[in-house]
Amino acid sequence: MTSLRFWRAPLLALVAVLTLLPQSAAARDPADAAVPVPAATPDHPSYDVSLRADADGSHWTGRQTVSFRNSARTPLRSVDVRLWGNGADGCGAPGKPSPVRVSGVAGGTPRPLAVGCTALQIDLPKPLPYRARASVSFDVSITVPDRVHRFGRDGAYRFLGNALPLLSVRDAQGRHLDPDVGFGESFYTLTGDFRVVLDHPDTLVVPATGTTSRHAGAPGRTVSTSVAHGVRDFAWAAGPFRSRTVTTPGGVRLNAYWTASTSPEGVAVDMKNAVGAVDEFGRRFGRYPYGELDLVMSDHLDDFGSMEFPGLVLLWTEPEGSAVVHEIAHQWFYGIVGNDEFTSPWLDESFAQYANRTYYRDDTATCWEDAGAWPSGTAALTRSMGYYGDGHRSEYVRVVYMRGSCALHDLERVLGGPAMAAVLRGYVRDHWLGVATTADFKRAAQAATAQDLGPFWTEHRIL
Repeated sequence: MTSLRFWRAPLLALVAVLTLLPQSAAARDPADAAVPVPAATPDHPSYDVSLRADADGSHWTGRQTVSFRNSARTPLRSVDVRLWGNGADGCGAPGKPSPVRVSGVAGGTPRPLAVGCTALQIDLPKPLPYRARASVSFDVSITVPDRVHRFGRDGAYRFLGNALPLLSVRDAQGRHLDPDVGFGESFYTLTGDFRVVLDHPDTLVVPATGTTSRHAGAPGRTVSTSVAHGVRDFAWAAGPFRSRTVTTPGGVRLNAYWTASTSPEGVAVDMKNAVGAVDEFGRRFGRYPYGELDLVMSDHLDDFGSMEFPGLVLLWTEPEGSAVVHEIAHQWFYGIVGNDEFTSPWLDESFAQYANRTYYRDDTATCWEDAGAWPSGTAALTRSMGYYGDGHRSEYVRVVYMRGSCALHDLERVLGGPAMAAVLRGYVRDHWLGVATTADFKRAAQAATAQDLGPFWTEHRIL
């Protein structure tokens, strides 16, 4: 899911757009772990956010409240809020604080920031019983970093992906406080509801996750209110974007936004492919549930690539287009069917790339030859981001994107096209707006055939 998005380009071109590798990452690699009990808490989160922008959208300040339910049988004594926007900058430096700062916590007692200032534990005033609800609120200050990135800027344009603090998850494996390893994703969130009010200058066009209504604010300002249900994150952008809206034959509203220097040819290609992909994936996996989808395009994202968020995709767009189909596939594989992206990156990236290649009707007969040999004896599709961050970054694209999609095409050849389609549709249906694991997918596939798939999983290193 991150920056690496020209998926029909050669492997070396993909590797070239990776960001710099950090020195280390968490050692936790649950590839061989037992299947966790499917209980995650806190769940049913509801985010209510109000932010005000400065003159050019570089700085946003306001208040955020999040309510949640304890779905664990044991009392919940604290919650963890992830400030993923601090992943690249950590705790900042003298005179240059972290991009995302939280203060004025109410509803609990905050502890010092941890995990490179990306994790804030808030102790609740009293233990929260099973199925009870509580809320915490805090002031938020967001400063857009001076870099071309999913959380960064491109000239007069601002991108605010992973900028909003989100609740972390606790499940049978414990608290999920994994680090940002500098590439890929480490995110693990549950679906919830968002109401985000953005007060900004009239000169800024503000695409955002969800359905957005706008009204006049103070003189020279607009108030944009975005509402989204059943999403794992919320992203927005701000700038003097050009825009166009179309509705697909299947009834999905596509809002395209692009920078002044983005090629008209690329915009047209992206719009055409987006219309086709969102409807085709809806027929194949289940109807797109969010009503509308924003495409935010720039030609200056070459060192970053593209990135998906619920209801909004950020696209590096050149005259031949972008990886828009891959990113739209992520609306199903990560958005609708969630996964722990640190533990199991293949469950979203491999599946999105499989969908991408299927959409383009790519010939996958030589898929394994194109992907190359396994890069090491320890490589496997079910490795975590901790593995890739600790000295195996060169394996990431080749294994997770290329070998992962090849494995799914191989499974299709084993099961047959109609059976594979039924497996995927059932897998999406069974985990709709929930969280899936590798074991869940293996069970779904095995149920579709009398053939023992054990040797297949071993051969394809799906452990």
